[in-house]
Amino acid sequence: MENRATLLRPPPPDPNKAPIENVLEVTELAVLGPNIFTNARKPWHPPGARGIYGGAVIAMCLAAAQRTVADDFLPHSCHCYFLLAGASNLPILFHVEQVRDGRSFATRTVQARQRGRCIFTTTISFVKDGSSGPSGTQVSHSSAMPIDPATKLPVQPPPDDWDGEPPSMAQGPFQGTQIQIISPNGTSTDPRDKKTRQWLRSRGKITGGTAAQLEALAYISDSYFIGTVTRLHNLWRFPNFRPEDFEKLKPEMQDRVRTLHQWEGMGDDPRDMAGRPTLGMMVSLDHTIYFHEPKRVKADEWMMNEMDSPWAGDGRGVVMQKIFAKDGTLLATCVQEGLVRLQPPETESKESKL
Repeated sequence: MENRATLLRPPPPDPNKAPIENVLEVTELAVLGPNIFTNARKPWHPPGARGIYGGAVIAMCLAAAQRTVADDFLPHSCHCYFLLAGASNLPILFHVEQVRDGRSFATRTVQARQRGRCIFTTTISFVKDGSSGPSGTQVSHSSAMPIDPATKLPVQPPPDDWDGEPPSMAQGPFQGTQIQIISPNGTSTDPRDKKTRQWLRSRGKITGGTAAQLEALAYISDSYFIGTVTRLHNLWRFPNFRPEDFEKLKPEMQDRVRTLHQWEGMGDDPRDMAGRPTLGMMVSLDHTIYFHEPKRVKADEWMMNEMDSPWAGDGRGVVMQKIFAKDGTLLATCVQEGLVRLQPPETESKESKL
């Protein structure tokens, strides 16, 4: 039988919803049993990636889990593991287990499966809105909005009508600005001193309420995440050719490589990377989201995304991410560990595969 990306015929996109809402739609399959869902549309497989975009699986698992709790229960944490690369030409089944339903907290585990194999698993904890007690009985603090090194003031979002993405980058259901790499005095080369910053938002207007906003944030949270390690270490990201061979590429390929190189904050000229180590393999292993202010998430408005890496070693790296609303509210904190390996020196010295 021919492979199909969905079990059911994909519905036409709903013009009253944002593109990201259509992308993340899940359908309940009561005929197969309780709390089983499937993707309504084909998930995105990024060019060159081993499998489908991880943020889509995270978000659809969250969407399925949210369908099994009361409306006044909001997610506060989501702990995920990527187990196998997901195929874009096969349907995904999301099996939700109702682990616990308490007065203040509820717990769900979700397994995403393809052809009977678990490709992804997550445990999501929900808290009942307003169950934490009066404000006088709580402790509170929050990280402040990042400071613009040029103005010494909190960073400011792009205009609402901003549309500055290059055509090759203006794809998918969300948009973002060029990544900035920030370091003390703009001169440090130590990965521990550097941070990356980027403004992100979903395209269109999200109409599905808080649940849809949180699913969109979960989708966006996986963007450029573990790759932060490669940017902080200034690694060459194109394994099939070296920067010394850039001029041997066809003009259209040169334009594509230069655009991506600049967009990721790596500098103006890819040839300046001559002599830098080359990334050999990079795979996300796990992903955690802490939702701090779920009712204040507006993923269709600009959000500041700041990342740094406290550690890398033993073939892995860890990245911390803070997501702020444009008014400075810390919406979420995320953590991801991934496999990050360099090409062996003998591989780098071989002639490029042009």
